[in-house]
Amino acid sequence: MTKKIAIQGGYGAFHEIAAHHFFENEEIEILPRNTFRDMLSTLKDRQCDFGIMAIENSLAGSIIPNYNLIINSSMHITGEIYLRIKQNLVAMPGVKISELKEVYSHPMAILQCQDFFDKHSHIRVIESMDTALSAKEVAEKKAVDLGAISSRLAADKYGLEIVSESIETNKKNYTRFLILAENGIVIPPEEVNKASIFFTVAHKFGSLSKILSILSYYEINLAKIQSMPIVGKDWEYMFFVDVEINDYDMYKRSLDAIGPFTPSIGILGEYRKGESVIE
Repeated sequence: MTKKIAIQGGYGAFHEIAAHHFFENEEIEILPRNTFRDMLSTLKDRQCDFGIMAIENSLAGSIIPNYNLIINSSMHITGEIYLRIKQNLVAMPGVKISELKEVYSHPMAILQCQDFFDKHSHIRVIESMDTALSAKEVAEKKAVDLGAISSRLAADKYGLEIVSESIETNKKNYTRFLILAENGIVIPPEEVNKASIFFTVAHKFGSLSKILSILSYYEINLAKIQSMPIVGKDWEYMFFVDVEINDYDMYKRSLDAIGPFTPSIGILGEYRKGESVIE
C-alpha cells in the first residue's frame, strides 16, 4: 500500500529526500506543503499517513518554533533520520556565477552557505519559503541573473544546472528530520532506544539541576536539551530533551521521579534512533 508523506516545501526539497531514505523500499507519495503548519494540518486531517519535519541543523542550530508546533498539534514523533545536506548553487543552463545578481533560498540554507557568499559579494542573497520552491521559481522566470540554493534533486526536477556544488560551509552538514504520525502508531518498548520529552520548570534556584540529577541517577543519557521561554510567564521555561534509552523500565521510572519537580511533563515520542544518510 502506498504511504502518503506530507512535507514542508516543494518537490525536490530535502524533506522529500529524507522521506525516500526513511521509507526506503516502500512505495510513497509525496504531498508538498508550503509551511510546517500546513504539513501538520494535512496530517491532523488524515490526508496523509506521516509528516516529516526538520528540527535542527548541525551548523544553523535548532528550528525552535517547530517544537511548539509539535506540542500544539498533538502528533507524536515515531522516528528520525539525519541527512547529510549538500547545498548547491543552481541556475538556468549555461549561466555562470559572474552573471548572477540574486540568489533565493530558505534562511537555514543561507546560513549554511554564508562563507561562500561572503566570497561572492556581488550576489544579493534573498530569503524565501523553501529551497526547492526557490529552484522552481528560477526555472519559471527563466532569468539568467537569478539563482537558488537547492538540492541536486530539485535542480534535476526543474531543469536547472549546478553552477557550484556543495557550497555549504561545513562539509559535515547534517539536518535532523522527525517523522510524525498520529498517536495511534506505537513503537514496541523493546525496540525503543530514544525518546523526546518536554517539561517546565519554575524560576527557582536549582529547579533544572534537580531534574538533570534525577536523569543522571537513572543512567539516562541526554542527547540534546533545548530551552524556550513560556509565553506569558516571565522567566519560566520549557525544556525539550532527547534521551537515549538502554533500559526502558529505568527510563519510565526516571519520568515518574521527575514528576514532583516540574509543573508539567510530557512525551513527544518514543522511537528508534535514526541513521545518518547521505543525500
